[in-house]
Amino acid sequence: MKPKVQIHNHLKKHRLLAGGMTQQELAERVGVSRQTILSIEKGRYNPTIGLALRLAAVFEVAVEDLFSLEETSGISHPEDDEPSKSKGES
Repeated sequence: MKPKVQIHNHLKKHRLLAGGMTQQELAERVGVSRQTILSIEKGRYNPTIGLALRLAAVFEVAVEDLFSLEETSGISHPEDDEPSKSKGES
């Protein structure tokens, strides 16, 4: 079973650090509605990669500074899905 992943965002924090930028001002700068910014901040909507990159560009930070992953049931790596080899196998 794959772990559930929550995406956390720090958009509001960066908006406030940017001189108290409003949701409307941010929305206009990235080309979306104020409701989209609100939904992202509330965790009800995950932005597209393009929107995440535009948001990061506005604040001059890396996307990872705005968004982070939190896995709720352990960490899954692609190599975990491969059968393990015993010593001496190629």
